[in-house]
Amino acid sequence: MDQKGTDGTEGTGAREYRVEELAEAAGIPVRTLRFYRERRLLPPPRRVGRIAWYSDDHLARLRTITALLERGHTLGGIADLIAAWENGRTLHGVAELLGLDGALTAPWSDETPVRLTPQELADYYGDDANADNLTVGLELGYLMVDGQNIIHVSRNLLNASLALAREGVPLSAVLAAGREVRGHVDAMAALFTNVIKEHVLGPLGTPLEDLPPDEAQRLSASLDRLRPLAKEIVDAEMALAMERRVRAEVEEWMQQQAEAAAKREQQEQQEQQEQGTDRDADRSQAEDHSQADDHTHAGTAQAADGHGDAGGSDRRDGDHKDGENDKGGGEDAPAAD
Repeated sequence: MDQKGTDGTEGTGAREYRVEELAEAAGIPVRTLRFYRERRLLPPPRRVGRIAWYSDDHLARLRTITALLERGHTLGGIADLIAAWENGRTLHGVAELLGLDGALTAPWSDETPVRLTPQELADYYGDDANADNLTVGLELGYLMVDGQNIIHVSRNLLNASLALAREGVPLSAVLAAGREVRGHVDAMAALFTNVIKEHVLGPLGTPLEDLPPDEAQRLSASLDRLRPLAKEIVDAEMALAMERRVRAEVEEWMQQQAEAAAKREQQEQQEQQEQGTDRDADRSQAEDHSQADDHTHAGTAQAADGHGDAGGSDRRDGDHKDGENDKGGGEDAPAAD
C-alpha cells in the first residue's frame, strides 16, 4: 500500500532514504556513498529543499557496485560500464550490472588461439601459404596479424585444415568450404539464439535491467545449462547428417557400379554373340567349300571311271577281234600248205 515518505509528502509505496539511512542499508560508510555520488556512480537523488532523498533504485545500484568491486572491477571500469548502460543500455552493459556477464558473454567454446611466425605458417602449408590464401584467411577471421606474427583463432580448426591439406585437399578448397560452413553455422546460431530469446528470456516479461536479483540468478543458471546443449545439438545433428549423406553417397556409388557392371556384361554378351555369328558364318562357308570340293572330286572320279570303262571295252573289243583273227588264221593255215 502507499505510504508517506519521510518528508511527510504522499509516497508511491517505494521506500526513500536519507543519505545516512541509505549508507546503512547498503553496508557502506556515508563518506563512501558521497564519493560514489561525486564519481557519478549514482543517479542524482530527489531533493526537497536541502534534503536529498534516495530510493530503492539507489540501493540496488550500490549493491551492484559492491558486487562488481568484489569481482575485481575498478571504480573507473564500473563508471564506464554504468555510463554505457545508461546511454546505450547494451546487452553487455546490462549483463555486467546484473551479474549476468558470465552467462551471456562467456565463451561458448574452448578454442585456443595459436601464435605463428610467417616461417611456421609456411612450414605448415608449404606453397599453399600464399598471399591469396592468407587474404581469405584474414577475411574469414581465421587469421589475425599481431606485429610480426600471425594468430590463428582456433587450434582445432588449424589442426583440421592441416589434416585436410595432408590428404591432398588444397588450402584454397578448405577455405572455400570454411566460408560455406560459416554461413550455415551462423544461421544455426541465429536459430538457437531466437529459441532462447523467445522461450527463456521472453516469458520473463520484464527488461533485463528491471530483473530482481533472484530472477537474475535463475536466468544466469538457466543460460549456463543451455550453453553446452547448443554444442551437443550441433554435434549430434552434424553426425547424423554426415551419416545420412555418406550412406546416400555409398548407395549411389554402388548403384553406379552395378549399372556399369551390367552394361559391361551386356557388351560382353553382345560381343560374344557377334563372335559366335562370325564363327557360324565361317563354319558354314567352310562347309560350303568342303561340299564343293567333294562334288569336284566326285566328278573327277566318275570321269576317270568312265575313261577306264571305255578303255576296257576297247581292249575287250580288240581281244575279241584278235581272237577272231587267230581263229581265221588257223583255218587258213593248212590251205597255205
